[in-house]
Amino acid sequence: MDFLQSEDWRKFQESVGRRTFEISSGDFNASIIEHKLPIVGNYFYAPRGFVIPAEAGIHDAGCKFLIKDIFNLAKKEKVNWIRFDAENKDVLKIMKECGLKVEKAPHDMQPRQTFVIDISKPEEELLEEMKSKTRYNIRLSEKRGVRIFNFQFSILKQFSNSNDKILNKENKEKFSFYANEFLRLIRITSKRQGIVSHPDEYYRKMLEIPCVQLYVAEYDRKVVAVAIVSFFDDTAIYLHGASDDKYKNVMAPFALHWQIIKDAREKGCKRYDMGGVKISNSKFLISKQLPISNKSILKEKKIPDSKYQIQGNNWAGITRFKMGFSLETNPTEFAGSYDIIINQKKYFLYKFLQFIKGLMK
Repeated sequence: MDFLQSEDWRKFQESVGRRTFEISSGDFNASIIEHKLPIVGNYFYAPRGFVIPAEAGIHDAGCKFLIKDIFNLAKKEKVNWIRFDAENKDVLKIMKECGLKVEKAPHDMQPRQTFVIDISKPEEELLEEMKSKTRYNIRLSEKRGVRIFNFQFSILKQFSNSNDKILNKENKEKFSFYANEFLRLIRITSKRQGIVSHPDEYYRKMLEIPCVQLYVAEYDRKVVAVAIVSFFDDTAIYLHGASDDKYKNVMAPFALHWQIIKDAREKGCKRYDMGGVKISNSKFLISKQLPISNKSILKEKKIPDSKYQIQGNNWAGITRFKMGFSLETNPTEFAGSYDIIINQKKYFLYKFLQFIKGLMK
């Protein structure tokens, strides 16, 4: 199961004011979040959903029952469409077999391509598989005195509710300082990259998720890079991050992510999901397929770094950075976000407004 389909993620969404639903049909299930939009009304969203067990597959009757149950709930709650992140095109065929009208969403809710590293190997092997420049920058960062700390705010909050007034004060101050530093760097990075970040309260609530930790890189007693990471099941997931370009010469993000990898290994994680990347050479992408059985293994070829075609001005830098951590790993590609249409008129209005919004950028 993906972290975005977990109970922790549902509770987080509820904490920021959204209604959530969980629907099950046998071994099939879906976590659904209700989103509200002005003018066009509400819609359901199943992030990285629906959950289809490997041993069953999409042609199992339970899959169709799940989809129909979600559709009936949507009609009952008077939402206008249901958005979901399709793993592959086979899922879309099942939707059509259920008699549903499905269209590609105007934009993807999650990255189409992600970079997930196998970290079950020995540390020496992981270092060998990195780009030489990445290894060099990790060592350079350590040599220049960058220090890495991590904090689990859910535990700090528990201690802050204790009867120990000194401990209470210390934890509140620590919580406030590092949360504010994270927000400061998020604003700096968002401005630099020309993107819109979430409201401050969204990140503060995310830091309180039980499986989430905040990683901080400090240089000369200043916070210069940060990352929010979840440790869920056997996977560490990089959710959000930021850095201060004033200190880019100390290479703090390299040391930061290497420490995350080492900590994830200690926690028993087998994979590190570094999140979205973007390359244009499709023959080096791994299609996200539903496994036939639990024993299915996705084999990857070693691809020379020079063969990748990195695209997109906003994605080029972060793609090179992430892919430098493993030349043995190819990005995984999803089919993207799709909409099951319930109210055709409202959905047409929504797409028209999205089109106008695109022209105004």
